Amino acid sequence: MKYKYLFGPVPSRRLGISLGIDLLKFKTCTFDCVYCECGKTTDLTFQRKEFVPTDDVINELDDYLSKNPKLDFLTFSGSGEPTLHIGIGKIIEFLKRKYPQYKVALLTNASLFSDEQVRHEIRNADIVMPSLDAVSPKIFQKINRPHKTIKINDIIGGLKTFREEYSGEIWLEIFLLEGLNSSENELNLIKETVEKIKPTNIQLNSLDRPGTEDWCEPISEDTLKKVTEKFSSLPIEIISKFQRRDEIESFDKNISDRILATIQRRPCTAEDLSQSLGVHINEISKYLQSLLEKKVIEPKHLERGTFFKITR
Repeated sequence: MKYKYLFGPVPSRRLGISLGIDLLKFKTCTFDCVYCECGKTTDLTFQRKEFVPTDDVINELDDYLSKNPKLDFLTFSGSGEPTLHIGIGKIIEFLKRKYPQYKVALLTNASLFSDEQVRHEIRNADIVMPSLDAVSPKIFQKINRPHKTIKINDIIGGLKTFREEYSGEIWLEIFLLEGLNSSENELNLIKETVEKIKPTNIQLNSLDRPGTEDWCEPISEDTLKKVTEKFSSLPIEIISKFQRRDEIESFDKNISDRILATIQRRPCTAEDLSQSLGVHINEISKYLQSLLEKKVIEPKHLERGTFFKITR
């Protein structure tokens, strides 16, 4: 069976052997983040609907999981914000009822957490992994570039309420960008807010491959040290370059070799590689990150996007 809505297993730094579940059409999101590994958002929306058939997703999961694969997590991620899909609650309910041996994770920007229905639908996930990159409206707009109806205070309020209602683990990611959310003032605001949200742990991340915008700068070592010291009273870890992807059991050298063979013929964007190799763009991005870390390939920013070529 060829799967349309599942991808991987992906070599995930945070989740090990992770099967991706993509509920959206590329690229549908409430945000247009400057650092997104999937590129620019083409459908910026806050309207929830059934972007892909819920029952088809369930049928694919049933077929895949009935073979009893070795997985650490089933992860809602992919082409945008998973909670935009109105069937996410039904899918989580199916997974926990029929395949309770598998843990369910949700990667989310938390932009819809002010909606009581959304919070209710995701309550049975084992781990919810929201992001919070800024607290001041100005920096929030610069980094996340949300749909005009979405306000940072509503997101923060939704996260606080969700923490009160939810008994599972919340792994809060803060994506740091030099010169944007690395100022003393913004870090103080983030820390004060995180203390009120009370996540299970906090994960600091930064660029390890080119972002959507070529002016994005990864956090410097000095700034990262400053941030970890500031947050030292909280449960915090650094996940940028947390573990080499090729050391994760689900790393597929065949995919990595196919990417290299394609790039050797001509430079390609991540989307080019996804289409030509028939591999989900999120999965392509993970392998590109690994190749960039090993300096086997290098990026080049052109008008159509970021192209990857063999390092000379």
